[in-house]
Amino acid sequence: MSLTRAEIRAKLLAEAEQAIDDLLDWTDQTPRPNLTQIENAVLKMRRQLSEQAAQAVIEAQGAQRPVPGPLCPTCQREMHYKDTKAQTVESRVGQLRIVRGYYYCETCQQSLFPPG
Repeated sequence: MSLTRAEIRAKLLAEAEQAIDDLLDWTDQTPRPNLTQIENAVLKMRRQLSEQAAQAVIEAQGAQRPVPGPLCPTCQREMHYKDTKAQTVESRVGQLRIVRGYYYCETCQQSLFPPG
């Protein structure tokens, strides 16, 4: 089931509030942080928020099968839906878990896991 825009927004706002609280807790527990420590704490928070935002957008797209299937990059024939697959990928914003349908070309024996 896909979440509505309002539900996604509420979820992301709650996660952002939690990240801010965690940063403020860290600030309370770290009496005299140097600049590097502050940067590390802020970068950790930014990475968490980036991962959560990207994950929310990916989940909102759902694991829909395009009709017709995508074209094989090698032979340009239509690839056939095989199954749903979960994959963890390291992206520019961090580690993301993606659940998507994947496709297979019988001719070239290649598989495709959109969006690529």
